[in-house]
Parts: sequence; structure tokens; C-alpha cells
Amino acid sequence: MDNGSLNARRRSRELRRVAEERLDVLVVGLGATGAGAALDAASRGLSVAAIDAHDLAFGTSRWSSKMIHGGLRYLAKGQVDVAYESAVERGILLRTTAPHLVSAHPYLLPLTKGVSRRQAALVMSGYRLGDGLRAAARTPRRLLPGPTRLSAARTRTLAPVLDGDGLRGALLSWDGRLLDDARLVVAIARTAAAHGARVLTRCRALRLTGQGALVRDELTGEEFDVRARVVINAAGVWAGGLDPEVELRPSRGTHLVLTQGTLPGLIAGMHVPIPGETNRFALVLPQRDGRVYVGLTDEPVDGPVPDIPEVPEEDVRTLLEVLNGVLETQVTREAVAGAYAGLRPLLAADGRPADISRRHAVLAHDGIVTVVGGKLTTYRRMAEDAVDEAVSSAKLPARRSRTRKIPLAGAGPRPSGVPHRLAERYGSEAAAVHELVKAYPAEVGLGITEGELVWSVRHEGALDEGDLLDRRTRIGLVKQDRDRALPTTRDVLQRTTRD
Repeated sequence: MDNGSLNARRRSRELRRVAEERLDVLVVGLGATGAGAALDAASRGLSVAAIDAHDLAFGTSRWSSKMIHGGLRYLAKGQVDVAYESAVERGILLRTTAPHLVSAHPYLLPLTKGVSRRQAALVMSGYRLGDGLRAAARTPRRLLPGPTRLSAARTRTLAPVLDGDGLRGALLSWDGRLLDDARLVVAIARTAAAHGARVLTRCRALRLTGQGALVRDELTGEEFDVRARVVINAAGVWAGGLDPEVELRPSRGTHLVLTQGTLPGLIAGMHVPIPGETNRFALVLPQRDGRVYVGLTDEPVDGPVPDIPEVPEEDVRTLLEVLNGVLETQVTREAVAGAYAGLRPLLAADGRPADISRRHAVLAHDGIVTVVGGKLTTYRRMAEDAVDEAVSSAKLPARRSRTRKIPLAGAGPRPSGVPHRLAERYGSEAAAVHELVKAYPAEVGLGITEGELVWSVRHEGALDEGDLLDRRTRIGLVKQDRDRALPTTRDVLQRTTRD
């Protein structure tokens, strides 16, 4: 990419300013938690810079199940506090901070021959407890309906792909879902910038100290010091490489992307029990474009942490086997258009990754605050706890956290007269995006237009085709889609650079 582009020039100016100042807080990592920490600290009146070696949502935050969930599986393990925290944070996203990006979605648990009546009763009891947590978190039922049991006939209207032989119906529950997890991170980062945080991508922390960090500009190779009163290490699975006091045990979560038409007529998501496991389910989540995501594995990962995790063929086989156990027509390997895997930054502990607590942890020493664990749903609380610790350890003059009540970029009223697809992705900013779409209407892929790519370059900090195809949009989830879109995307970047 031409580094003379608008974003690169703006970024260069910001880097020079950051290098010349002493910040209150330096945040390392721009996934959901890091961007959330930048927003939390900046909204308290602190001077903040947030850096990432790659891009917004480059790591785990773009490889999630796209669920904003109430922590039902934690209830089953007796972790009521973790489940309640999830329910509270889900409610904040649905009601206040990101109602344009997060919405309720129905999920079926098919009552097949493999699900005993006792197991069904236990699961329904869990759903009702989860609904109690919804009420305790003050999330209104109009935003998140309660659970119910469906007949076999009704079940087949929502999921006609299910095998009808022995099907007794289904348990219907509701939970939150994201249309796009990476877009949530972009919204958080943009809101942080609006509150004064300097958000800098392609900026790698080489070494952390109690006085800041040694940083390398990945576009120029230049190294320089960033001075800060306290550093928040929110680098996710890479956090241990920056803080030797932290020992992580990453866990790989794999998802499949099934081709359009593979599961025709599927309206609801599905929770499919994993044979031989208690309270573990595969997730089947239909997408707006007719594709379906299927996940999720939970396998330990040893050795160096890769930038982009590979998907082993064994994970693909495992997920297809679980899925095919409830379908009338079997899904073949050829129906898998793509696959992706994310690594969860779990604290090292004994036992299988699936059994390790999803509680987050904030660890502080020598001017470095590291936040690890947790999950996408609770990013805001993780960020708040990390900034609380940073403020306390560095004795910074700061207000209490305000992020429970700060709407993210695009969270205002949706404008009328714009396509529904744009309103879903951009919320209150959809009208401005629509003007660009009218000027640049050619489709790039998955219904995404050139105008939306122009918007991402002008307003969302995209620097190259990877930013556009893999994070501002999700065209890159399927290699064939990415390859087709790449020439047009490069043309858009060149044209926008000249504008």
C-alpha cells in the first residue's frame, strides 16, 4: 500500500505526538478488551494511546462464535458469578452500547433420540435459570424472550434440515448474537478515538517496562520509546510473550463456514449436544447470506502462538460428525467453503481447556497491568477492571468508569430510507454510508459494495486490503471470495489514496 495515503499520514502524525509525550496509559492490543480499555481510560479523562502490531480485531476477537451470551454453560458448572456477569454485560450491549450490532436470536436444542428426557429436563431447567439471570440483569423480555418447548412440527418449520425420525421437538432459547464480531471492535476503537484516545495499528510493542514500552513502527521499521505512567497489556494469547509473569494455556476454537444452500430453510440457530459430553454443544448459526457457521472445538494448543491459527482437518471431521448426527441429509466435506480458528487466552490450569474457568484475571506488577481470560461478551467489564487496577497502581487522577452508559459509534437511531443491510452493519451512520454506496455501487462480494470499502478507509482506519477484506468486512473468511474481491479492493485503495 502507498504509505502516502490519508490514513498512513494521519497515523504518522499521531505516532510522532505519542513519542514526544508522556501518557497516562498505554494499552497494548486492539482486540475487544484492549479497545475497550482505551475507551474506558480515555472516557475517564486520561491521556491514552492504544497500539497493535497488526490491525483492529486481528486476533481472537474476529474468530468468535458471534454470540453475546448469558453464560448458561457457566451456570451448569456452578459458576453463578461468571454467568451473572455475562448476563449483565449482554444486557448492556443489547440496551445501551451496541443495540445496532447485537440482537436476540433463537436457538433450538433438537430433542433427538440421543437426548434423554432427563437430559432435556435438566437443560430446560438451565434455560429457566438463565432467564432468571436475564431478569436479574434487568434485560427486558422484549429484547430477549424466554425459553419454551416446541413440538416436532414447529421445530421442523424453524429447522427443516433436522432428521424427523425420533424427533420429539426442541427446546427453544434466546441469546444475543453479533452480525460481525470484528465490527464490534471497530466501533469500540472509533468510540475510544472520539474520546481522545490515539489508536495506532501496525505498531508493535517489543518490550514493556514500568515506564512504557519499546515500540516498532511495522510500516517503517523505526523503533522508539513510548512513555506512560502505566501499561495495560491486553495482547490476548500473546500477552505472556510481553509479560513473563503470565502463563497462558491457549485453547483453539474452530468454526466451519458451510456453502450457501447446504442447510436450506434453517431459520434458528441450533445447539447440538456433543456425544459423550455433559453440557457441551456444537453451535450452528445461519448467516444473512445463506451460509452457516458451525463450531466450536475446545482443544489445547502448544508451542509458539501463530498470528493466524490453522484449522486441523481433525477439527473439521469432528464438527461435521456432530452436525450430521442430527440432520436428515448428511453434510459432506465438499460443503465446507472455509474454516477459521481462534485461540482463547486462558490462564494455565490443570484439566481440559473446556473445563478451565472463563473468569478473567487482572494481574499487576511493576507498572504493568495484564488482563487475560474472559470472553467477548464481557470485554467491557474486563476493560473496566484493568483500568481500575491501572488507575490504582499508578495513582492516576481519574473518574469512575462510564462505559456502561457510553453508546458505541453507530448506536443512535437508525435512519429511514436506507437498505436494511446497511442499517444492520452501520446503525445510525447508515445514511452517510449509503451516500458512498450510491456513488460507488459496484459489489465487491457478499453484497458488500465499493462504497463501504471507501467508508472503511476514510472513517475506520483501514490501511490495506487485509484490513478491508478480513476485518472491516468478512469477505476473507472464504478464500475464493477473497481472491475474487482482491483486485477490486486494491483499486478502491488506490482510488481512495488519490482522493
